[in-house]
Amino acid sequence: MVQTPTLESQIRWELLPKDFILPDEPVDNINQPSLAAALTESLVNADKLTSESLTTTNYGICVQVEQQFVVKAPDWAYIPRISVPKTEIERSYTPQIQGDIPAIVMEFLSESEGGEYSIKPNHPYGKWFFYEKILKAPYYVLFEIQSAHLEVYQLEKGVYKRQNPDETGRFWLVPLQLYLGVWNGVREGRQKSWLRWWTEPGELLPWGVELVQELEIERQRSEKLANLLRAQGIDPDLL
Repeated sequence: MVQTPTLESQIRWELLPKDFILPDEPVDNINQPSLAAALTESLVNADKLTSESLTTTNYGICVQVEQQFVVKAPDWAYIPRISVPKTEIERSYTPQIQGDIPAIVMEFLSESEGGEYSIKPNHPYGKWFFYEKILKAPYYVLFEIQSAHLEVYQLEKGVYKRQNPDETGRFWLVPLQLYLGVWNGVREGRQKSWLRWWTEPGELLPWGVELVQELEIERQRSEKLANLLRAQGIDPDLL
């Protein structure tokens, strides 16, 4: 009796041929690039990324299945460690060959067709199926932009299990040792909901503009104190 090959046995981690034409899918929503950039920026500011780690935005993650290359480009992904120079992964990224499996993949939903939930089990494979059964990314995050609805799934025994938020509505993501949640406010002149990171004690990881604002507030504080000392006949420079 001839046994049907399993999916696992047909997965090959192979580099894309140089002449492979990557899919050129347009960004669904103007907010997607800024959401992704904001996530990475705060990680950089907080020194949460090492020289070997990598975040990607709409960047091809590839693998060969059933002798066909499959490429999916999550809206945002976190790879804990790459094993090659970043200049070698400018077109796409192949886990196992060039570094770790992405620990977190995110999709920002803006359309109603539901492709991010697709479990289509054959080529070119649905996104959910690809991340869960082929890539086996430990965390899959879905964020619906218009409603600001956030869902987090963790891979448990080969199946994505939906996680429950804590009392603040945030989700603990083990790979980064940070909470992920929704924050409402202004960035780039736009008032909307953003995805942001919090530390375990509840400290919000700042964006660059917030760091600048904090420095300016501290400068004004110091200047005010110096003026008070001078008014009392004390030279602050001698303290």
